[in-house]
Amino acid sequence: LEKMTDLVAVWEVALSDGVHKIEFEHGTTSGKRVVYVDGKEEIRKEWMFKLVGKETFPVGAAKTRATINIDAVSGFAYEYTLEINGKSLKKYMENRSKITSTWVLSLGGMDYRVVLEKDTMDVWCNGQKMETAGEFVEDGTETHFSVGNHSCYIKAVSSGKRKEGIIHTLIVDDREIPEAVE
Repeated sequence: LEKMTDLVAVWEVALSDGVHKIEFEHGTTSGKRVVYVDGKEEIRKEWMFKLVGKETFPVGAAKTRATINIDAVSGFAYEYTLEINGKSLKKYMENRSKITSTWVLSLGGMDYRVVLEKDTMDVWCNGQKMETAGEFVEDGTETHFSVGNHSCYIKAVSSGKRKEGIIHTLIVDDREIPEAVE
């Protein structure tokens, strides 16, 4: 494996199926462009006469569209920006925190990352979309699923305030898990 000598940018992108590492190599003399997602080569272009431009590729289980923009700043200096689904990484992550809830927990020595997609009520755990069963309860809904031999559910209750909307809480083995900030 050749050493990544032209590595110019590394990003961490939190998606429902996990946190993905995107690495970008840019040879400013050869015009070489290489994109790695989670260590796997996604794009390789050896000779490019145009040193600026963009590379678009899929990330994660849902094949989320990612684009690296290569812009000349001055002389031989370049700026690299990552867009996810057409939004800057910062904007995408801000929006994502509104439409998902994430919990990180440890069970029996194993680490788990549970993500709820609020628009679809899909639940992901360590990169796998979970089999769930929804049920209406007195004060809201519960979405039940299992992690190993642990019974889990996400309780959705109205906050009673319009701006806050619905509050989602993860309960594992009758224990409330605090939400993670990504």
